[in-house]
Amino acid sequence: MNRSSNKSTVSRRAKILEELDANGEVSVKELSKTFKISEVTIRNDLAHLAKQNMLIRARGGAIKIKYYHMSNDPTIAEKQKEFLKEKQLIARAAVKLIEDGDTIVLDSGSTTTEIAKILENFQNLTIITNALNIASILSKYEEINIFMPGGSLRKKSLSLVGVLANKNFEKFYCDKLFLGADGIDSSYGLSTHDSEEAHLNHIMIKIAKKVIVAADSSKFKRRRFAFIGPVSDIDVVITDSGIEEEDRQKLEKNGVEVIIV
Repeated sequence: MNRSSNKSTVSRRAKILEELDANGEVSVKELSKTFKISEVTIRNDLAHLAKQNMLIRARGGAIKIKYYHMSNDPTIAEKQKEFLKEKQLIARAAVKLIEDGDTIVLDSGSTTTEIAKILENFQNLTIITNALNIASILSKYEEINIFMPGGSLRKKSLSLVGVLANKNFEKFYCDKLFLGADGIDSSYGLSTHDSEEAHLNHIMIKIAKKVIVAADSSKFKRRRFAFIGPVSDIDVVITDSGIEEEDRQKLEKNGVEVIIV
């Protein structure tokens, strides 16, 4: 790359960051039109900036690090505002995998919360959850039996974790686990912000006959602080069309069914 070309690239990437700072997110298509260059070049720019921890890659573009609260563990309320349409589509696909008579675990999280909101038509479900907000939603449905494991409350996620939660979850068995994740690396596995939640998630996986990860595509290519489990623990991933082909292929090669909404 010659000096003038390098200067042009640096200038363009600086402008992308300015746009990101102003709006919280950018799209590959819009940036391509703005700079009159190919979408491939814009994706390369975003990939470079992501490696420098200057933005977060997301479906069709990127989002601002502060906007995403990367430096902190975001609250459930903050998570629910992000990629809501995708989460609702994922929830609808997840519900199709549930049958009357099932015992299921709904992990805490914004996508699993969307699943809880659309279970009113089931006549005979037993649901185990460690999430206070999910239990509150489910309490409105007369035909759903709810079990909560107890534990200490994580206020940001409204989830119950810790020794009591771990011990009580080990006493259960479920047909299907619907698990959220803050990070999905298609080679490495699942991760989350909090070590206690990660440990509890690992126990959930152990008691489940079928493990279903419900997560929007922005969670891919991310490794969070606490490791939950490898890709081999997963039976199904439900995500949106923003998932990269490379990630889909890696999951399927490891025997994971990928459902794209």
